[in-house]
Amino acid sequence: MSEAFAILGQPRFGGILVVSDHASNHVPDDIELGIAADLLNQHIAVDIGVAEVGAFMAQRPGIAAFQGGVSRLVCDFNRDEHLPTVVPIASDGHAIPGNALDHAGHEARLERFFRPYHDALAALLADVPQALILSLHSFTPQLASSDESRPWHVGVLYNEDDRAARIAIPLLEAEGLCVGDQLPYSGRLLNATMNRHAEADGRPYLGIEVRQDLISDAKGQAEWAERLARIANQVAVAIS
Repeated sequence: MSEAFAILGQPRFGGILVVSDHASNHVPDDIELGIAADLLNQHIAVDIGVAEVGAFMAQRPGIAAFQGGVSRLVCDFNRDEHLPTVVPIASDGHAIPGNALDHAGHEARLERFFRPYHDALAALLADVPQALILSLHSFTPQLASSDESRPWHVGVLYNEDDRAARIAIPLLEAEGLCVGDQLPYSGRLLNATMNRHAEADGRPYLGIEVRQDLISDAKGQAEWAERLARIANQVAVAIS
């Protein structure tokens, strides 16, 4: 057991691993962020719905889930270690005063959460190679700090390696979905976990962002788990 991550299901050789950096809104009892409690249920603290979608997917043969164990406000696993945003002092207009840490405090967060998370993910992928990594996130229909709506049902993100994306986008569009290619933001700008564990080693991966209102209840979570499991399997077969 680790407070930094959880593994759901049984990872299998040649299977699919669903990686969700922002699956949890947990804040350990000994960490005080200095924010209103209700913010922990909003997108700045957690990717709403992805923990449940990943758990549903991990019930299927050949699929397992690797999920972050603390809120992205405690430690953002989908950032490069050297960047200050790995322990954010603000998010979408909200200050996080408890993260105004000195060097020792910042380093302690990395040592306690960030490094165990990435070390464990690296070890899993080395020990049990996967046919496809599905990087699963969710996005809010509209940021509090912006007037711009986000109409896409799902976004597909990637950096240099677009092999899986090119296969997945038409499959998602065939479901009648509004699909964002590098939207609501570009994977070339924010792809740290997949850059490290997939692109760096040539491992096929698919970056998926589901609009959070579509997976905010059990019905939507089950529907998207079925859809993503089916499409991920199709992508894994096509890319092999």
